[in-house]
Amino acid sequence: MRLEGKKIMAILDEEFEDLELWYPVMRLREEGATVHFVGNEKDKTYIGKYGVPATSDYSYQEVSSKDYDGILVPGGWAPDKLRRYPEVLTFVKEMDKDEKPIGQICHAGWVLISAKILNGRKVTSTPGIRDDMENAGAEWFDEAVVVDGHIISSRRPPDLPPYAKAFADALAK
Repeated sequence: MRLEGKKIMAILDEEFEDLELWYPVMRLREEGATVHFVGNEKDKTYIGKYGVPATSDYSYQEVSSKDYDGILVPGGWAPDKLRRYPEVLTFVKEMDKDEKPIGQICHAGWVLISAKILNGRKVTSTPGIRDDMENAGAEWFDEAVVVDGHIISSRRPPDLPPYAKAFADALAK
């Protein structure tokens, strides 16, 4: 249980990509990590793009990035909503400053763009937001997973095994 004692924040909003949330969460829990779902509202059930639910343990206002060892940002259409919450951007900026693992997959790059932390970073994402990532100053690669320090990025659901492993490895360091 190499991740025992580690706490991860997984942020939620409607229409998250079901697998991009649940696969890494299960992988981390299997290794002993505690993963909390955090949304704009506590105890709210958010529904993924394909109907899989996830209920928030806490609201954004109830948590602090200082209490967590890393953050997961799922893809889907949720990132377009997530990047509009100042608290979410604060979590990402603080995690970046503290060099804690930040996991982002698919459209989740939009959140990192809005947090303004991608300039000079190496990343990947769904090809659909490649221009957005590059316009934010990132160097974009068409690879299953790209690790640049504490930022772990991935393209889409078929890339989940190497993405979840890379995020778990970053937490274990």
